[in-house]
Amino acid sequence: MLILRALFIAIGVFAVSVAAGPVASQTAEQFYKGKTVDVVIGYPPGGSNDTFGRLLARHLGKHIPGNPAVVPKNMPGAGSFVALNNMYNTLPRDGTQIAIGAPTAALDEKLGTPNVRFKTAEFNWIGRIDSLINIVFMWKTSPVKTFADAQKIESTLSGTGVGSTVAIYPSVTNNVLGTKFKLVMGYKGSGEAMLAVERGEVQGHSTSWTAVKVAHPTWWPERMISILVQYGLRRHADLPEIPTLVELARTEEQRKILTAIMAATEVGTAFFTTPGVPPDRVTALRRAFDAAMRDPELLAEAQRMKVAVNPLPGEELQKLVAGVSDLPPDLLEKVRTAYRTAPN
Repeated sequence: MLILRALFIAIGVFAVSVAAGPVASQTAEQFYKGKTVDVVIGYPPGGSNDTFGRLLARHLGKHIPGNPAVVPKNMPGAGSFVALNNMYNTLPRDGTQIAIGAPTAALDEKLGTPNVRFKTAEFNWIGRIDSLINIVFMWKTSPVKTFADAQKIESTLSGTGVGSTVAIYPSVTNNVLGTKFKLVMGYKGSGEAMLAVERGEVQGHSTSWTAVKVAHPTWWPERMISILVQYGLRRHADLPEIPTLVELARTEEQRKILTAIMAATEVGTAFFTTPGVPPDRVTALRRAFDAAMRDPELLAEAQRMKVAVNPLPGEELQKLVAGVSDLPPDLLEKVRTAYRTAPN
């Protein structure tokens, strides 16, 4: 009986090992063949993140081993925190989910921003299409025409989620440099928020430069809007005459605070997958992303859409994201004060 029992146990172990063997040795190509990969966009349709997410979705699948279908899915809410929280806590950790969210996510986590239920360093970062330069623009009828005007005259800006850069950057500008922007919250994405400007509901809006030139390519060339400032570490090639927020700092302390916050612009339009994805699939997704950034069809489409492609590989992006939240304690407290959002 003891011999028979040992034999049955041995047979059971062998059967389990045989059944598990093909799964354990499955290649990335075998895994992705016949699968669907979701590109989760943490914003409503119509903004720059939606534009970049859909652009990537149209071209990524042919570069992933096994050529899975790639489908864009909007998951808006709380300035992309709904999507980020779902990516971290709920969605499958198998490499079938890729997302784009707020470039300030690492800083939000470090500062303890409400509704953050994710750890950015634990996401597997796949790659960045471009840095993300935001602006504040005012409609042609607004009395605010320059940044100096904005420091003297109260003006209304349409806003979306509290966690979005649409709200964060104007609030930082108010808190550090004394502008008088009043955020009118509740618009469902930058597309709707820009229409509110055109309809005269508010005087201006803060969003990415890409969103403006894609959705309304004539506004700036025809001077339908005034651009007051750009949020970035360096001036965008399209806007050489518009100062960056860092340039407008009046003291060294202000410059350090604003530089720490604007570092998120280098994270930009960055894509990541969930934590816990097998390393070979992470590598496959990163190399597929790199290949897509060199794809002549993607580059031609980006040129037609008037969006820039200035990629950063996933490995470098992973280090950049980790470094964004690596602030000395004294500077962190000053950044926390500057970062405070008080929408009206």
